[in-house]
Amino acid sequence: MSIRIITTHDGSHSLFHEELNETYHSVHGALQESVHVFIKSGLNFFCSHHLPKEVSVLEIGFGTGLNAWLTLREVLQKEVSIDYTSVEAFPLEPSVWKNLNYATSSEEKQWFEKLHESSWNQPVEIHPTFHLHKIHNILQQIELHNHTFDIVYFDAFAPNKQPEMWAVPVLKKVFDSMKPDGIFVTYCAKGQLKRDLKSVGFIVETIQGPPGKREMIRAIKKAG
Repeated sequence: MSIRIITTHDGSHSLFHEELNETYHSVHGALQESVHVFIKSGLNFFCSHHLPKEVSVLEIGFGTGLNAWLTLREVLQKEVSIDYTSVEAFPLEPSVWKNLNYATSSEEKQWFEKLHESSWNQPVEIHPTFHLHKIHNILQQIELHNHTFDIVYFDAFAPNKQPEMWAVPVLKKVFDSMKPDGIFVTYCAKGQLKRDLKSVGFIVETIQGPPGKREMIRAIKKAG
């Protein structure tokens, strides 16, 4: 896998995957995209509506670790604990992730490194309120138990680059793994994805996207 670090418009790093000719995040700003799509529209939205003490998150695409790190950073300021499961087929080498510029303080860098250095395929306590389970595999080959997750961060490469990740059977598998009232968030706002999400049972919302992108999708698995 041939990748290189790039700097996006908000000053934060992303990666360019040369074989796919695709970036890991928006070139308009990796950090601000992840905050808007996954933290504000996902985690914070769910917590403000349900006031949970515990939240179970499934992330599709651990990638640079940015979403996990932002979630951990957010949890350290809230009275909520997180069980965070992340699926990644192609983990980054330390020579790549150690040079990403998301963490600025020494404490933030320690948390970021701990996320990346934690063992794969087994639960790890990163913090008493944040437990991480990184799965080194493709989503299609792992078992997801029904009614497990409150929030899904769907952060695979774009549908035109990785169409198999956005196929209806995959979306149905994710839907089944979610608890009633669970939410699914993704940067993608394609019409076909909206139709496919509805076909497997989601109620689909088109909401404001991050800077540089007009729309994104938030879908809800309604109780009953």
